Amino acid sequence: MVCQRIGLLAGSGRLPLVFAKKARQLGLAVVCIGIRNEAAPELAQLVDRFYWAGIARLGRMIRLFKRERIEQIVMAGKIRKAVMHTPWRILRFWPDWRAMRFWYSRRRPDNRDDSLLLDVIAEFASEGIRFASALDLCPELLVRPGILTRRPPSSAENADIGFGWNLAKEMGRLDVGQSVAVKERAVLAVEAIEGTDQAICRAGELCPVGGFVVVKVAKPSQDMRFDVPTVGSSTIRTMHQAGGRVLAIETGKTIILDEQDTIALADRLGISIVALE
Repeated sequence: MVCQRIGLLAGSGRLPLVFAKKARQLGLAVVCIGIRNEAAPELAQLVDRFYWAGIARLGRMIRLFKRERIEQIVMAGKIRKAVMHTPWRILRFWPDWRAMRFWYSRRRPDNRDDSLLLDVIAEFASEGIRFASALDLCPELLVRPGILTRRPPSSAENADIGFGWNLAKEMGRLDVGQSVAVKERAVLAVEAIEGTDQAICRAGELCPVGGFVVVKVAKPSQDMRFDVPTVGSSTIRTMHQAGGRVLAIETGKTIILDEQDTIALADRLGISIVALE
């Protein structure tokens, strides 16, 4: 059950903005912590209380939510994981003591997305703060099944969707990424730490003739509290610039932001969007 006061841990992209607006419509008081250099500044105008925190200031995040008497929070938006590999990262991000202890003392098998985020959730839970899914408040963001655009995929594109679907699911099972780009049943690019848009750009560089298919799916054991596959107008613009022609996504497990605008843009650019079981 959603509380009357809820926390929002916000990364980049439009999802935190959409969630904040929805929470306001439902009469919820939102206390937001925006990840510095990720979250949009306009979030401050959509919530009751707003704070900034560096990505490595874990102790500050927990202290602020506890001070505001927040017991339930939602994580929304992207975090650029590549910052983990920034030179002189300790000096640049200046982690607090809790973040240092979290990073170096926890015995996790690896630093894949699920491993890190589940540990973050456990760290908050140790202070009585639990995570919920943004979809508890915004279930309408999940994509409906069917061909969403005027142009359906061709038979050749459907073959690429089928080929790419199982590959994308396997990459998700391995917690590598959620997207693959395919052309003529050959893999052009697999999403990893760089994110979907950069993977699409790389596919365009490797396939200058264009006409490729992008398949984006949920992990087989997707935790809907974080890392839910999300697409929107920026995805479509990136595909158009790179030469992509079809976006295949998973029904009931993918968020499509600003759905009407995204589909209208895809129609104007001749890109097919299909949502499959």
